[in-house]
Amino acid sequence: MSTRAPRPTHVFEVVRTEQVSPHMVRVHFGGAGVERFIAGVDPERAHFTDKYVKILFARPELELEHPYDMEALRERLDPADMPSRRTYTIRSIDEAGRSLAIDFVVHGDEGLAGPWAARAQPGDRISLNGPGAGYAPSAEVGAHLFFGDDSALPAIAASIESLPGDARGLAIIEVATAADEIPIDAPAGLEVRWAHRGSGAYGHTLVAAVSALDAPSGDVDVFAHGEREAMKSLRPLLNKEWGIERSRLSLSGYWAFGRAEDTFQAEKREPIGQIFDPQP
Repeated sequence: MSTRAPRPTHVFEVVRTEQVSPHMVRVHFGGAGVERFIAGVDPERAHFTDKYVKILFARPELELEHPYDMEALRERLDPADMPSRRTYTIRSIDEAGRSLAIDFVVHGDEGLAGPWAARAQPGDRISLNGPGAGYAPSAEVGAHLFFGDDSALPAIAASIESLPGDARGLAIIEVATAADEIPIDAPAGLEVRWAHRGSGAYGHTLVAAVSALDAPSGDVDVFAHGEREAMKSLRPLLNKEWGIERSRLSLSGYWAFGRAEDTFQAEKREPIGQIFDPQP
């Protein structure tokens, strides 16, 4: 049985929102909950650039009080009425201003998080757990490679912007159209390429663009995240053909087409959810 302590629950308050692209809304949060969150970040993990939180979305008509006590709610609510978790990367943390920003992909009324972000107003509150994190660009390599779709864009942008001015590398990011590209403050030696999928399937354009590259020479690290099946397609290329060692490869599915997050998370323990082959 796991003895890992649950991540703390925080309550964030919306300060303002901005439309950074046709399909992305950036929500800025502040308040006492954000101050406690920032103060509680493990100093040994503060340099990680893929910090994420699990936001709890409840049905408005239930009028649940923040912060959500999930154990108490399980005792009195039908399972279908329990708050649903959605995982989001923190785009940036402003320690001096005691605020942080999270980017939400919005496709009309589809899903939970996107519509919430599109309608968010100053003073609105959310409950969430976190942070988690697992990646920071290595200082021991000659170049950095970043591959992902819209879901990985916040983590890729945060990672690129953390690099020193003399860093080198390449990022290929799949978005719907040129209008969905966002500014990234990249070092001069790191090229950012945008791959436009148009009305095509998620991940196909990204996989094609990465597959067209020559194998890198020299030491590199790779951050590749996005739709699960696309990441499965990239794994043999990156790990086998290019020979990128697992220690230099951050590769996972952030989501799976046609799956709600609860199903997607449950499938991580099953063969369909595995990116890498099982270890013998």
